[in-house]
Formats: sequence, structure tokens, C-alpha cells
Amino acid sequence: MKQLLKTLLVFGVSTAMIACNNATDKKADSAATTDTTTASKDTTALAPPPAPVFKPFDVMEISHTVKDYDKWRPAFNTDSVARRASGLEDIVVGREEGHPNNIMIALMASDVSKAKAFAADPRLKDVMQKNGVVSKPVINYWHVIRYNPDSKEKQWVEVTHKVKDFDKWLKVFDEEGTATRASFGLIDVVMARGIADSNLVQLVFDIKDMAKSKARMNDPALKKIMMDAGVIGAPKMVTFKTADQ
Repeated sequence: MKQLLKTLLVFGVSTAMIACNNATDKKADSAATTDTTTASKDTTALAPPPAPVFKPFDVMEISHTVKDYDKWRPAFNTDSVARRASGLEDIVVGREEGHPNNIMIALMASDVSKAKAFAADPRLKDVMQKNGVVSKPVINYWHVIRYNPDSKEKQWVEVTHKVKDFDKWLKVFDEEGTATRASFGLIDVVMARGIADSNLVQLVFDIKDMAKSKARMNDPALKKIMMDAGVIGAPKMVTFKTADQ
């Protein structure tokens, strides 16, 4: 009997120890699961927000010559109220390299029909004449399909040309690649198609190295690439500097 009681006592202690160990293991597993879940939540919370999706937009570009930039600019700034009323927002004002009174104005247009009405209004012609515009303005409308918001350079070049087949031309352009253009000091900023003629293409490149970029733009190899891509005629290339406010 004593032996039986002793055996039962040992069995009971063993069972209690096993139960205790199981409870401890469950707590440890639960804690591990909680830590893993918390870590997962922390990782999710620290994940960077997705990059904004680019949305194509329209641009009204005005080019003209002024008699005196320093007199013209304050009047242009003042007329911003009228521009905004027509759905136009300033993007940049550039002065042509070597011809600083040749001005290029790029405006984002929320409504191209309103922009065209603004351009056709006799009021604009009167404002321009009063403020020293001495040439007939050239106005173009573009649909921007690529845009680099990180452009920071104060000098850039606009390349405008017509192509036979946009898709064929684009394939060749993309095969050349941004890295190749960057090696020549040219950073992709804008690709746009004409609103009136979608085979009219405008490219804007920031210039990081003026000597390299000029050499590239005059390189026969580049001209061959353009011809092979279906560029019609000689492209127009104009270099600008960001105008002072």
C-alpha cells in the first residue's frame, strides 16, 4: 500500500511538472507569435508610400522677342491673374542662350480651348505691345507624355522635330536610353507630342555638361540615329537658361 501511494505521488508530481512545462511553452509560443505579428505590423507601417502616378498634361508654349527683359518681366508677372483665370499656370520662363531677349514661356493648360481663347484675345496682343514685345509671338500646344519632376538644372535644350511614325521613332529613342544621353550631359526632362500634329515631337533635356551636350547634338552619329528613326528634316535645337524672376 505504501509502495502504491509512493508511486501515485511520483506520478502526480510528474504530471504537474509536464503540465507546467506545457503551459510555459504555450506562453512562449504565444509571445513569439505576438512579436512576429508586431514586427510585421511595424514593417508595414515603415514601408515607403508608393510613388505618385504620372498623369499626362497639356502645355501652351509662347515664344517671342522683347525689347528689354527687365522691363517686360514685371508686366508679365502682373498678368498672371489673367493667365490663371484662363486655366494657365506658369511652369518656366527661359531666355535663349546668346539671345537673352528671345523669351520662351511654358504654361500648364488645364483646358486647351480656354488657352487658345486667351491667346486669341486682342487684350493679350495689346498687353504684349505695351510691354515691349517686338516680334510676332509663336504659340504651340503640346501634350506632355513623359516628365521628370526632379529636373534641377538652370540650362536646358529643346529639340523639336517631326517624325514619320511616332511608335517607330519612340522605339529607337528608348533603345538609345537615358543612360547614354546622360553620358553626354543630357538628362531627360520632357517628351511631348503636338496637339495639332501628334507626329510633331518636342524633347527637353537638362544640360549638366554644356561642352559634351553641344558635341553630341552636332555628332553625325546622332543625326544618323534620327534619320534611321524616321525624323523628317533637320530638328530645331534651342538652348535656354532659366530666367530670373
